[in-house]
Amino acid sequence: MTSYTSGNPTQNRTAPQSIGFLLLDNFTLISLASAVEPLRMANQLSGRELYRWHTLTVDGGQVWASDGLQITPDAAISNAPPMDTVIVCGGVGIQRSVTREHVTWLQAQARQSRRLGAVCTGSWALACAGLLDGFDCSVHWECLAAMQEAFPRVNMSTRLFTLDRNRFTSSGGTAPLDMMLHLISRDHGRELSAAISEMFVYERIRNEQDHQRVPLKHMLGTNQPKLQEIVALMEANLEEPIDLDELAVYVAVSRRQLERLFQKYLHCSPSRYYLKLRLIRARQLLKQTPMSIIEVASVCGFVSTPHFSKCYREYFGIPPRDERVGSNTAQQVAMMPIPQAMALSPHSGPMAALSQARNESTFASVRL
Repeated sequence: MTSYTSGNPTQNRTAPQSIGFLLLDNFTLISLASAVEPLRMANQLSGRELYRWHTLTVDGGQVWASDGLQITPDAAISNAPPMDTVIVCGGVGIQRSVTREHVTWLQAQARQSRRLGAVCTGSWALACAGLLDGFDCSVHWECLAAMQEAFPRVNMSTRLFTLDRNRFTSSGGTAPLDMMLHLISRDHGRELSAAISEMFVYERIRNEQDHQRVPLKHMLGTNQPKLQEIVALMEANLEEPIDLDELAVYVAVSRRQLERLFQKYLHCSPSRYYLKLRLIRARQLLKQTPMSIIEVASVCGFVSTPHFSKCYREYFGIPPRDERVGSNTAQQVAMMPIPQAMALSPHSGPMAALSQARNESTFASVRL
């Protein structure tokens, strides 16, 4: 994956970044909110308009979210205000929601060198426009298999979100929140993103190494009950792993058949898959509990701490002790006086929100 490139830091500090959210029919409201709210809070905590945002539809008409709420956009794509970034918000029935007008307009935005992003299933629209070919991409797990089949030139991933050059994509739910916090951190520093996380009572900002937990039934369908049963046994026995020969006996298959099932449907050996389950569990414990590394190694079925550390480093790229460094986002926020002169226009949504936030105790509480 290639590193993300942001705008000029000096420009970032003087002119607000403008982001357009393209709303597709049946988009998921939680993903839109997860992407917009960090921008609002970045403005509030800095006491400045770091970001402004607009909602867009093809014709400027109202659009329905997947929960039945109707949203009136700020503009049609034909008269969209100037933007630095466009983020496509997808949701239910994405294949039916993307139109030729969407594709043509997104291709035009790419020609103008705008950064392009997507949340939930919005990556499908970018892929339809050929704008993710050769890029790493994240999408909600329900859409993962379909995208792999339809767009073989796109490097699909189960990661919660992916930042690749001037493309950034995320899965659904609250994953856009993590993605936007990382983008804000790169634009304006970790102190601001950490303070936003605190305001949202968000314990840990997840990173690009965090993956979606894709339900096995979704990956396999209903045709492999034996394999599902084996994986269920593995998940229930992480502290004391079951020998593979015993697993085969439990589900009445041969060891060789067991290995063939894993290679065919999960693309790895049974032992490798079992190790992955234990390491993922270990990572959760390291990030979410005060358990020592020795304790984590033990409850995840590793006979020694050095062996656990070696396996952990090989899988995640960092040793267990480093997993906790920086995972605590609690930081003291430097207080700053409210600016005496702020010419705020009440007419735009972002500016109205910033104006209203002036009475909040956290207004301008993070020094940039």
